[in-house]
Amino acid sequence: MNLATLVSETRNPATMELDSQTTLAMVTLFNQEDRNVPEAISLVLPEIARAVDMAAARMKAGGRLIYLGAGTSGRLGVLDASECPPTFGVPHGLVIGLIAGGPGALLKAVEGAEDDPSLGEADLAALSLTPQDTIVGLAASGRTPYVIGALNYARRQGCGTVAISCNPSSPIAALAEVAISPVVGPEALTGSTRLKSGTAQKLVLNMLSTGVMVKLGKVYQNLMVDVKATNEKLVDRACRIVMEATGAARDEAQRALQATSYAAKPAILMILSGISAAEAEQRLETHHGYLRDALLS
Repeated sequence: MNLATLVSETRNPATMELDSQTTLAMVTLFNQEDRNVPEAISLVLPEIARAVDMAAARMKAGGRLIYLGAGTSGRLGVLDASECPPTFGVPHGLVIGLIAGGPGALLKAVEGAEDDPSLGEADLAALSLTPQDTIVGLAASGRTPYVIGALNYARRQGCGTVAISCNPSSPIAALAEVAISPVVGPEALTGSTRLKSGTAQKLVLNMLSTGVMVKLGKVYQNLMVDVKATNEKLVDRACRIVMEATGAARDEAQRALQATSYAAKPAILMILSGISAAEAEQRLETHHGYLRDALLS
């Protein structure tokens, strides 16, 4: 594929004089271009929903969610994966982010790493994939060889596959079971896909991981009831979550949290159902961690 023909690589007529603008005019142009991103994403919401449902079903069957990309795309995948354990209480290794060139590429570009499809295959092979895993290939251009190699390998292993790119009819879109392709148009700075394309990928990943965690019972109402209270700020957040969900005063919420080792979900169930911490844990286990179901039993 000729890079010059990609939407994300073409010049933007609205920003041709970027270097001669006042600072305010320059950042106004950036802002105006950024407004195109949510509109582009609104057109691919059905595909995002399909990806959420597919990944959630596979994770319920014991699979993992694995992001994979190069450069900015890879960094965004690693970022999203790293935020799932503290936000949703899932174990490390359930959501994984891989970047071409390995962890060192997070801080410094590893030239050429993205150009070898065998490296994408090798990185996935090292994870001992199962058919329950979902592989999400990220590439703004939609043609990164590292991602193409990984998706081809994932398909051969029977995994679920998702492609996220910002160019229509891309090679990775053709390889994936679900293709998410928000077309945000030419970048304000020609070819710098860390701008609109990066923002679009970040917003899609936000929806994907959060949507999956909702489906897995990690959310009650709009509260992150499986948050890990690992520091003072998160202990306070857990307390406020229990108070919001139950209407309890802070003292009652704190007592319930102390009884559950600061796990918000069983603390909420304790207060709303008038049961002990042990009973709350047992009821949640019976209902596979779904608080709403446990409250109805």
